Amino acid sequence: METEDDAENAKAIEESSTSHRPRLRNDWMDLDLNVLAEEARNEIQFQDHPEKQTENGQLGHNMANDGFLNLDVLAEDALHDIALQDHTRFSGRFPEKQTEKDLTMRYTSEEKGKAKIDDDQVLIETNDGKTIIVLDSDDGEDEIKNEDTDNLNLNLGLGQNVDFMELDLVNDGVRENTEPAEVEPPDGLAWWRAWQKELRLKAARRLALPKKPKKQIDGKPREKILPPTKVDDETSDSPFSMAMEAIEKRNSVRKPQFKWVPNNNKGSSNIKRGSIPSLLELSLNALAENSEAIVSLKFIPDALRHKLSQRVCDSRKMDAQFFELLTRESPTEIRVKNCSQITEEELTRIFLNCDTQNLTVLQLDFCGQCVPDHVLENFIARSQGSLPSLLTISLRGALRLTDAGLPSIGVSAPALQSINLSQCSFLTFRSINLVKFYFESSLRELYIDDCMNIDAMRILPSLKKLKHLQVLSVAGIETVSDDFVIGIVEAIGRNLRELVFANCVALTDISVKFIGENCSKLYSLDLSYLDKLTDSAVKYLANGCCSIGRLNFCRNGFSDEAIAAFLEVSGRSLHELSLNNVRMVGINTAISIVKYSKNLWTLDLSWCRKLSDEALGSIVDSCESLRLLKLFGCSQITNAFLEGHSNSLVQIVGLQTTPALAHLDSTQIQQTPLRYPPLPDHQILDQPDS
Repeated sequence: METEDDAENAKAIEESSTSHRPRLRNDWMDLDLNVLAEEARNEIQFQDHPEKQTENGQLGHNMANDGFLNLDVLAEDALHDIALQDHTRFSGRFPEKQTEKDLTMRYTSEEKGKAKIDDDQVLIETNDGKTIIVLDSDDGEDEIKNEDTDNLNLNLGLGQNVDFMELDLVNDGVRENTEPAEVEPPDGLAWWRAWQKELRLKAARRLALPKKPKKQIDGKPREKILPPTKVDDETSDSPFSMAMEAIEKRNSVRKPQFKWVPNNNKGSSNIKRGSIPSLLELSLNALAENSEAIVSLKFIPDALRHKLSQRVCDSRKMDAQFFELLTRESPTEIRVKNCSQITEEELTRIFLNCDTQNLTVLQLDFCGQCVPDHVLENFIARSQGSLPSLLTISLRGALRLTDAGLPSIGVSAPALQSINLSQCSFLTFRSINLVKFYFESSLRELYIDDCMNIDAMRILPSLKKLKHLQVLSVAGIETVSDDFVIGIVEAIGRNLRELVFANCVALTDISVKFIGENCSKLYSLDLSYLDKLTDSAVKYLANGCCSIGRLNFCRNGFSDEAIAAFLEVSGRSLHELSLNNVRMVGINTAISIVKYSKNLWTLDLSWCRKLSDEALGSIVDSCESLRLLKLFGCSQITNAFLEGHSNSLVQIVGLQTTPALAHLDSTQIQQTPLRYPPLPDHQILDQPDS
């Protein structure tokens, strides 16, 4: 009975141990399982470690002795290794003690494809059984070259041969392709990693932004190096360096202070006197308020016409009726700074009846609605020579104007010397090429502010040929760079009188250095909103541009000492100075203005909160020519300054107790068609084209 029971128990154990195992296919049932098991043991990957072989051999012997070694499982592993010989799936280890749960197939993390992939390297398996490693470059812009994409054959785990293309490492085209290092294949997932890597590279090349090429001048790249914030004087005996040394020495001895005493006897009367309008201003304001009742402007001088037109535009009453009054009786100047309320049909009708033979100035600003290309071609510049006397034209804000409309201006106005095309967003570099073609020998002023579709480097060759150019304004064009400025000032800098680079944020001290070295006749310079400028820029201007009269440093990070030194060197010729939002302006700048800038007409010290009542009082009392002082944002100023200064002609705006917009009525209107008189012929530089 015991023998029968033992036999039944052994049979039950054998059935339970084999019931959950995967069944082999019938094709393999005739194989000798003992031979396959022996082959599976031999394929264990510990050839380099004899102690592991001994351990595994002893482990197999012990399991066989226990009667628990299942040859079917080993046979199936061996068959799988034969079928997928290119991708070894065996993990190379046996459990110390097998249980019924261990008899099921167990896979490692690498075999399941869940292993962590290192982003810095990719393993590629080739058809010769080798594996190459491709490392990513530091900047993430590595590029893989496919020498023979037709030989690509992805192995999907079905036993096909894998022929991967050879991959070379390319590092931005600087170094030659390097040979990849050969390593042993760690598992059978190398093909999958390579495939995924290739897909990511293709997507990156499709979506990545193109790398901007280095900007060049004359075929050679110009390296941009930002000067240090601290001023390093090239020569210790330069005027600017001597002024800086004097200021530093003065500050080291004692802190400078102002001894200003308010003039209480004249303070209140000054404010009342300055607030009383003149009889002319009262008359112009009355006419502007009743502009619809005016029937004629005959015998009215152009200067008064301009002021009246400005007031009508400010009150938003510039309509077709008043515009027609400005165009009657063969006018010499038509100045309208806001044409937004005039329609295209009305403008067409007015210019059909206008005699333009004597017209020298045509200003149609903010005419985006009424001046498209066809109106300009057919009615304003309607025929060849129809504007024979025209010297200045301003089409600022003509949003519908394109490059196609400019040839009509060149044909009808051969004597044109000033063109304002600011805020014409449809214009491209071709428009400047047309301007050069028609007005190369006569153009003296060019304004292209905020023309965002104009590439500065593409118009540089055309601008270099405008030898008579005196005014260039490119404010707000983002493509204006140091290379552009250097190219302009080296070619025509000796003739330039005014440069406007406001909000050209790419400019650095290098541009100002070349301006100071090449623009000796420069009178007006606008460097506002350039946060990359340092005190070195102020040094270059002081040592180079000695006769500058209008300067705008709005919202720059210059130090108080640097601005004070500049004013000591070049402050005597200044007439207009803007230090709006230059936060470091303080006592040193105020002292220099009092001593060396007494010829100022307009001064903007808005948001300079380090200036006291005493400093401002000394400035206003010492600058007897000062007519306009802007103090927006200066909340530290009290009535002690407003009621205590002695300059009865100055107009202070921006404070709470002063009218904020009163200075707009006193804005000086340009009396002549051009800003600057023409240079004599012998002073025009005839430099070779660069």
